Amino acid sequence: MNLLKYINRHMSVFLIILMGIWGIFFYYTIIDEVMDETDDTLENYRGIVVGKILADSTILKTEDRILHSYTIRPITEEEAYDYQERFYDSTVYIETEDEYEPVRVMKSCFRASDLNYYELELRLSTLERDDVVRAIFWYLITLYAILWLCTLLGTRFLLKKIFKPMRTLLSWLENISPDRKAPPLANNTKIKEFRTLIQAAIDMQARNERTYEEQKQFIENASHELQTPLAIALGKLELLAESECLCEKELKAIDELYGSLNRAVQLNKSLLLLSRIHNGQFPETTEVDLNKHIKSITGLLSEIYEDKQLDIRLHEKGPCTAYMNESLAHTLMNNLIKNAIVHSPEKGSVIIQTDENCVEITNDGETPLDKDKMFNRFYKGGSRYKDSIGLGLSIVQSITQYYHIKLQYNFDGQHHFVLKFPKHEHLA
Repeated sequence: MNLLKYINRHMSVFLIILMGIWGIFFYYTIIDEVMDETDDTLENYRGIVVGKILADSTILKTEDRILHSYTIRPITEEEAYDYQERFYDSTVYIETEDEYEPVRVMKSCFRASDLNYYELELRLSTLERDDVVRAIFWYLITLYAILWLCTLLGTRFLLKKIFKPMRTLLSWLENISPDRKAPPLANNTKIKEFRTLIQAAIDMQARNERTYEEQKQFIENASHELQTPLAIALGKLELLAESECLCEKELKAIDELYGSLNRAVQLNKSLLLLSRIHNGQFPETTEVDLNKHIKSITGLLSEIYEDKQLDIRLHEKGPCTAYMNESLAHTLMNNLIKNAIVHSPEKGSVIIQTDENCVEITNDGETPLDKDKMFNRFYKGGSRYKDSIGLGLSIVQSITQYYHIKLQYNFDGQHHFVLKFPKHEHLA
């Protein structure tokens, strides 16, 4: 969830709760005010009725039988002494309409000109008040919805405008890479925090570019400086081995030394290759015919390991292509096939099957590889093959991760390595 949606969601929940509480408070405040106005009307009405009664005592013997707006009944002096004026809601039967109507009732007492005490019950219809309350309720709901929607949309629009520099920065960060110069990034926002963040990102990218170039140069220089003395040492060993004055024991020692130096050369090349893959130094991609590379590799390795008498077969179920650097594609296939051949027992079998976007390499074996360690550098899985430097599968994993190739391994009496390539997608 992006920041804008996150803020909008929480802001929406906050506004619903806040405006809901405010709406309930406002509604009951209005209702209380309407009730107070009704009660004030009844009090005014009481003053008018009592005033007329004091002026004309004959009214005491009359009753409003049409509108049922008031009734008068005599009460004792004791009742009058403890009498408390009160208001409440009730209903009254209207004979003309033959139904009950809601009314607001006020009960009060007074002393008439005949010095007797009377209870006055005043009634005021609340039909109009209910209509007002209902109108207030729906207008309040409508206002609440409009206010919530306008606030939410306004906040979203405002935040979207405020966070525009942030979106620009994120887009810039997604498109930068240490192996190429970063595009320019505008820093024309008025917000101090965003200006600081953008400048920090620009400075960080500049440092990363310098570090990347220095690291790349160091790796290449170190590899070159190591490769040169190793090549000289190998050449001198070859010349020394051709000398006629050496005995068998000395020749054997030279052969062992030659093998050790040769493994050092392979190790140097493999470590350099891993560093280049991790640094993204293989940007060039093309559509690679994997079947062609597999045929070339199996043909060469079959001759090299002819003494193992392996049954090496290639089953082409369909054309298999991948979008990647051709050199890395060759290295990927070579390492997996060589790994299968080297670690197969004598007179075993190596089966390679290719299909659209998929390669499966199967070879005989006695024990499964440790899935948690098999891709670690210098892991040999108990292999007794002395020339293995333990970097083949580590290089395979680095290449598959670089191109988002799915690599699977399982063991069922045979080792199975399955490569599933992304379909027609330029990923490098």
